Amino acid sequence: MAGLLFYRGEMRLLEYRLRPGRTTIGRADFCDVSLPGESISRTHCVIDGSGQEWLLTDRSRHGTTIDGTRCDGRTALSDGSRIGIGEFTLVFRGADAIAPPTSDAVPLRIHEELLSAGDAMAVAQARLTVVDGEGRGERFYLTRPRVSIGGPGSTIVLPEPSLKRDHCRLRISRGRVMLEPGEGQTWLDGRPIRDITPVLPDEEFRIGACVLRVDTEPLVITPEADRFGEMIGVSREMKKVFGLLKRMAGHDDPILIIGDSGTGKELAAHGVHRHSPRADGPFVPINCGAIASDLFESELFGHVKGAFTGATTDKAGAFQEADGGTLFLDELGELPLAAQAKLLRVLSGSGVRRVGTFKLEYPDVRVVAATNRDLVQMVRSGTFRSDLFFRLETLFITLPPLRKRLDDIAMLVPHLARQHNAAATITPEAMAILMAHPWPGNIRELSNVLRRAIVLGGPRVIPESLLFHELTAVVSVPPRSRPGPGDAASEREFLTGVLQRHSGNRSSVARELGISRSGLIYRMKRLGLM
Repeated sequence: MAGLLFYRGEMRLLEYRLRPGRTTIGRADFCDVSLPGESISRTHCVIDGSGQEWLLTDRSRHGTTIDGTRCDGRTALSDGSRIGIGEFTLVFRGADAIAPPTSDAVPLRIHEELLSAGDAMAVAQARLTVVDGEGRGERFYLTRPRVSIGGPGSTIVLPEPSLKRDHCRLRISRGRVMLEPGEGQTWLDGRPIRDITPVLPDEEFRIGACVLRVDTEPLVITPEADRFGEMIGVSREMKKVFGLLKRMAGHDDPILIIGDSGTGKELAAHGVHRHSPRADGPFVPINCGAIASDLFESELFGHVKGAFTGATTDKAGAFQEADGGTLFLDELGELPLAAQAKLLRVLSGSGVRRVGTFKLEYPDVRVVAATNRDLVQMVRSGTFRSDLFFRLETLFITLPPLRKRLDDIAMLVPHLARQHNAAATITPEAMAILMAHPWPGNIRELSNVLRRAIVLGGPRVIPESLLFHELTAVVSVPPRSRPGPGDAASEREFLTGVLQRHSGNRSSVARELGISRSGLIYRMKRLGLM
């Protein structure tokens, strides 16, 4: 992983890992890296990169140098490049110079059918029941994509002496079960099976003297974890968030991350990628708010030479670049309606078409989207498509603001400080000030305050080295009362309208919303619509 080493003179101040996408450096708290000093512009420079190539663009009136030469336009960085910003020197280190944090990938849970997720996760879990014969009444949850049934040595062992090892097999995909011939005879509807055969819910089959039934049971899961990727916390709220994110990483459905600015939405998206079976693939971040509406298709889907003025070569879009990995769509709520429609078509499985060609491509991409906008209100006002919202909302997670997880501050302060300087310490007086601050800028603000303190006063953080921007010190932070994804009243009102439009045809409604029929039925039951 690439990174920046910060120096003032010969003194090494801190280390910063560069993630794919855009990193902003400047004096303002909204920058990813905030540095103090009159010679530092609010947004001094930006660094863009996708992993292998990194480009720096000067945005300041004071100037930025690279290896002693003033930067003019976008300039490529190489390992060891020395970047001058005011009194600070930043040394760029290449992709293998700074090791990324490790994360354990979770297996793809293709045996589960995902019904919904928000404060908890609901899945349809396939199960096998012994209806008649030895072991009658026993139930087995099918927690693997493929299991065998029969005598000793099988995945599921039944006490029926006539059964062979691996007498038959079951394949499970998204809660749906298929029966596969094994070493013995298997009967379904009075006929022996010879090929892989779907087994419908509540359908029975026989092996030996045992009659078995397959059905599904909705399970509501509330997992917890102590950390997730680079995110840490001890509060109950964050342990639930970490547990749900880790469980979501094992599914391939799109994820919608909701949270105020600075709560760690991109960190959460990175964690999903690193914990998923796609961890070895690319992670491609796109800031939807920074794309001009007329360039949206080109940025996301690519273009061919001559497609429009300035298209001098073929160019891959973000979907092609993310093939085999994860595409992170930040600031999703900034997309114009026309762009939303094009994104919806891709998420519906219609393929990707580069601008200027009719050829379809089908990159294997998992989409993670994030926003701090009120998408429910945007749907009501007609500025965000309801069908796109419901396609993304199946898996959603809300990141709480720092003011609602005060128990985490005592852990976050030394953790963030040591990221900037391994020898950093916090005095009790400084910690008391940090605990009392309202943190309207959330974790990004906390990190920047600590970074400034270390740059100004060294690794020992004392009250005098804490500097808060006036804007963040006086801004009021009212509690958020608006509904978010999963708001029952909004969801019930919307589903009622869609059901009426389709005359109650659940399959048509499920197709429009981009969810499974069983997922729709689960929501209807939860909302009291059936």
